[in-house]
Amino acid sequence: MDTTTQATPTKTSKKFYQKWWFWAIIVVLVFISLITPKSPTQQDTTTKAEETKPADTSEQAKVDEPAVPVEYKSALNKATSYANSMSMSKQGVYDQLTSQYGEKFTAEAAQYAIDNVKADWNKNALAKAKSYQSQQSLSPAAIRDQLISTYGEKFTEAEADYAIQHLND
Repeated sequence: MDTTTQATPTKTSKKFYQKWWFWAIIVVLVFISLITPKSPTQQDTTTKAEETKPADTSEQAKVDEPAVPVEYKSALNKATSYANSMSMSKQGVYDQLTSQYGEKFTAEAAQYAIDNVKADWNKNALAKAKSYQSQQSLSPAAIRDQLISTYGEKFTEAEADYAIQHLND
């Protein structure tokens, strides 16, 4: 026997599905298919009843309404903040929104905000009146004058009257 030639061991090659890289590719493909949004043709089909169902009227109304400009929405957010956290009057909020030293919104945006803000103006007048009473010890007549003053809080006379009537509640 010839010892100079050694038998080289033959490598048994694994089948492709037994290799690690094949399974790594499969895992990546499955992951991608799970996170990729389905196209309309891949999504579940709806039943005929769902297809013929009338659209929600509130959604239809949203479609028919013109979009509110961003400036108007911003003015409404500011108006809500002023009215609800600072207890300002309607006229005071409007003036702050349109002031060249304040928010500098257009008159249209400010008016939209005033028309759509959810605020209790009587409650705001009462909060200001109580503040004047506790911090400055003003008389009810002086408080009322300050509430309705064009240089003061700018509440309406009815709002000021409400505040004075409920000052000691």
